[in-house]
Amino acid sequence: MPTARKHPEDARRVAALHALQILDTEPEERFDRITRLAQRLFDTQMSAVTLIDADRQWFKSEIGLGERENGLRDSFCAHAILGAPQAMVVGDASLDPRLADNPMVLEDPRLRFYAGQPIAAPGGEPIGTLCVFDDRARDVTDFDAEVLAELAGMVEAEIASLSLAIGDELTGLSNRRGFEMLGERLLAAARRLGLPASAIYADLDNLKPINDLYGHEAGDRALIDAAAVLAASMRASDLLARLGGDEFCALLIGSAATAAPTLVSRVQATLAERNATSPDPYELAMSLGLAEALPGEEVDLWDLVGRADTAMIEAKRAKKAGEGEALAR
Repeated sequence: MPTARKHPEDARRVAALHALQILDTEPEERFDRITRLAQRLFDTQMSAVTLIDADRQWFKSEIGLGERENGLRDSFCAHAILGAPQAMVVGDASLDPRLADNPMVLEDPRLRFYAGQPIAAPGGEPIGTLCVFDDRARDVTDFDAEVLAELAGMVEAEIASLSLAIGDELTGLSNRRGFEMLGERLLAAARRLGLPASAIYADLDNLKPINDLYGHEAGDRALIDAAAVLAASMRASDLLARLGGDEFCALLIGSAATAAPTLVSRVQATLAERNATSPDPYELAMSLGLAEALPGEEVDLWDLVGRADTAMIEAKRAKKAGEGEALAR
């Protein structure tokens, strides 16, 4: 079985990987969200964010594999990084001379289809891949490598966050900068796949009175709880961020506006559960607004978010006027 040859600049590449200090770290939801999204969009059994070290392949995130590392002799992705920045797409690994006698082809999980998009360190060095794979052979002409590249760009943005401030320290969500970096990629993937995209804008009601009456520590707890409520209400693959202050935004692809009532019900039910069990002397409430981009619609990320923000303001006004918790559109 031919093992992938070393990258021409392997020493530099491996040094860049080690400098990130990401190897052998615990799983993180921000990477798991992307692998789940890739698996769902491409309808594969398995998906992974792989990092190629000097003598092993290590998985920062994986779905369907059940292991965290293996040797380079078993690695499809060690071959893939040699063609960076282009993706490596194999319709049937049993017919590919690089992979045909690989143990993962001959034995469980008996892989056939593989697509791996190289991911780069902030300096441009290829350090691994975002890959999807399956035990069913596929026609590679039907595979949209550009979508995989957009999702791999999201992985690169998360890796860049190791040295850039794109996370919200209080809630653990993306911040405004991170939302923009990841959201543009996600919206581009939706356009490529012809899927609808929805932005959901959420405002935590009455944060100022909580701060004034109970102190800013209580206000911080309210924001943390609000983030947890929203995260529990969304799909695990959705992008959720705190844009600043008491405002949050989620970006979903493949979700139509007709799903909004269900989402509102989930948020309100989770809020009610939190309020019923919390020892805090205040309750949480949110106003929500939704905007949708139809399949193929050319829409700017912040235009879509702005429309959702406008809908949220309308919902807040309706609530103050005693018109209930309905979601404005």
